[in-house]
Amino acid sequence: MAQVQQQITVDENASGDRVRNGEVDVLTSTYSSIPAELESSEEPFATYFDEKVPIPEDEKYPRFSFRKLWAFTGPGFLMSIAYLDPGNIESDLQSGAVAGFKLLWVLLTATVIGLLLQRLAARLGVVTGLHLAEVCNRQYPKVPRIFLWLMVELAIIGSDMQEVIGSAIAINLLSVGVIPLWGGVLITIIDTFVFLFLDKYGLRKLEALFGFLITIMAVTFGYEYVRVRPNQGELLKGMFVPYCQGCGPPQLEQAVGIVGAVIMPHNMYLHSALVKSREVNRANKKEVREANKYFFIESSIALFVSFIINVFVVSVFAEAFFGRSNSQVYEVCKNNSSPHSKLFPNNNETLEVDIYKGGVVLGCYFGPAALYIWAVGILAAGQSSTMTGTYSGQFVMEGFLNLKWSRFKRVILTRSIAITPTLLVAIFQDVEHLTGMNDFLNVLQSLQLPFALIPILTFTSLRPLMNDFVNGIGWKIAGGVLILLICSINMYFVIVYVSALGHVALYVGAAILSIVYLCFVAYLTWQCLVALGVSFLECGQTYHLGLNSHTDLFLLNNLDADDSTMNTC
Repeated sequence: MAQVQQQITVDENASGDRVRNGEVDVLTSTYSSIPAELESSEEPFATYFDEKVPIPEDEKYPRFSFRKLWAFTGPGFLMSIAYLDPGNIESDLQSGAVAGFKLLWVLLTATVIGLLLQRLAARLGVVTGLHLAEVCNRQYPKVPRIFLWLMVELAIIGSDMQEVIGSAIAINLLSVGVIPLWGGVLITIIDTFVFLFLDKYGLRKLEALFGFLITIMAVTFGYEYVRVRPNQGELLKGMFVPYCQGCGPPQLEQAVGIVGAVIMPHNMYLHSALVKSREVNRANKKEVREANKYFFIESSIALFVSFIINVFVVSVFAEAFFGRSNSQVYEVCKNNSSPHSKLFPNNNETLEVDIYKGGVVLGCYFGPAALYIWAVGILAAGQSSTMTGTYSGQFVMEGFLNLKWSRFKRVILTRSIAITPTLLVAIFQDVEHLTGMNDFLNVLQSLQLPFALIPILTFTSLRPLMNDFVNGIGWKIAGGVLILLICSINMYFVIVYVSALGHVALYVGAAILSIVYLCFVAYLTWQCLVALGVSFLECGQTYHLGLNSHTDLFLLNNLDADDSTMNTC
């Protein structure tokens, strides 16, 4: 095996070329090694991976070591922040207000599914030494690769816009309206750079910062939970009994929205890259198996924490505001001399809330402290997800385009794209239009899910790529079913949203885009099914993704004979 962290470059004409192999075209890439002494000179800027965390040996506890778990702790918590971004928080509170505790089981199911998919992403990064965007770049032809990159970038920008909106609303609430929404949008530009500069102090300190922000969310939303004191019996019933008695279309749409908000496409790319920050000798099967085990344990803990925080938010609004009307909230806010009482029309329609109105109603019912603590939690959610979104964009751009930009340039580009429409809405419209953008952004990200889920299942099912860590038949079937289910649910969500547009021109535009979109999804699905072993689809000039006899990606070879008899994790 070559050096563990051997640097590779793509031959100028190799990436995406088709090589004739008998009667079948084989999609492959050719790599040549770079001398180790040139690696540092060619690296134009600092990255997340400049520092790798060493894994300690613990012979006293070979089966499980807390020292090793601590060394592997970090990537999973950074990944889990995508489960706590402002879009998720808004979906949580709307779920509680619309359906009470009845959809908690949907949240639990979506989180478990998300964990299983994150496991695939982490395994890809650990086993191959490449993250998902890099593997896509080396295994897909040029045109699909570029289209895939654009779709993932759209997902990242959409997520970034939600984070900007959440941060701007939190700043507006904390300043008692002194700082307007557009001012909050501008502030998010500055504070993003401030946080990004902190990573020069070391990888572990950066991960500790993210841990601190997650702790802030747990404390603030936990305070709201304790203050409201939800019914624990109803909470447990809603979490473990899959039912929704008396539910109609609004509750069904909210359930679909929960799945779309929890499982985020760019998170697969992010997690597959973050695991590269640990020193793992991929020539040693035992170390790779151990890394897979500890990363899965860490991801499970991280997503459990994020799930508890999400449950806090759902439960608060389920207990306090489920079934309430606008007039009831209006009267309470008016009696408490709230300056925001005009947000709620004095009618008997069911209360509709978002992250802005959610803070307001908490303040009306439980005092100003509840409002400000809510705003602090939203601000922590917005800031933490902003930074992980920037890292996602960095990895995606480097992987798909082999283009290395500094994070400064990357933030300038994506923040400009994300902030421009958000800033215009904040200046010329009110807060309801600003929070209303979240519905559109959730639809946008739902559309991008196949472009992360299908590739991750495809590549983790390729034996030349994953060697002994390839997906077994159970994972292939379960993964295929889960991805089909998730994509179907999210397509329903998109159809519901588009059907409410109410304009012929918009319908025509949506129909045209749908044809292009479905054709590309069908192409990725075809490649995935071939990778899963559906051999009869290998018709004509089929691209075999890496299925040539000399796959040049980082593979596990030169393994000890003793290791070959060990079971995979």
